[in-house]
Amino acid sequence: MYHGTHLKHAKVIITQGFQRSTDGLLGAGVYISRNIEKAKCYPLNVDKKDKVVFKLRVQVGKVKKIDCDNHPMQKSWHQNGYDCAWVPPNCGISTIKSGREEDCVWDPSRITIVDVACCMDDSTRADLRKLVKSQRRAEGVCNRCHQDESSGLHPIQSCWECGKDICPFQHKHF
Repeated sequence: MYHGTHLKHAKVIITQGFQRSTDGLLGAGVYISRNIEKAKCYPLNVDKKDKVVFKLRVQVGKVKKIDCDNHPMQKSWHQNGYDCAWVPPNCGISTIKSGREEDCVWDPSRITIVDVACCMDDSTRADLRKLVKSQRRAEGVCNRCHQDESSGLHPIQSCWECGKDICPFQHKHF
């Protein structure tokens, strides 16, 4: 999934994690999207050069589908035992003019930044990517397959085909 934010908040989010918003279409939570084009729109009314889009791994848990205006659990899904709320694409909710889907995650610890998907300045993107990698290493996460290494280090090996260093737990390389 993806999250668009202002460049000035990027380093804080990488090092300290996401903070739950107090309100929104789906109530309190961290707003993310499965659609990178939607994430690129945020924050609204900000120049492209000041935007960053993070690529995320999200443990969504129990998901509540919100697919109509004034849904009875539109803002109370978490109080009803759900970890995430999801608005499907083109479901007709009047406030989502684009028709793009939206997700809201209650617990920010369910969200892990995997990469910087978009950033206008290549140098800034490279710096943010280094910060993401160092943060993930500090958390004991393999920077190739993005899985927990607490059960033992992942042996980095050379690919038989191209010779690049890979983790044998990567889902795909080619």
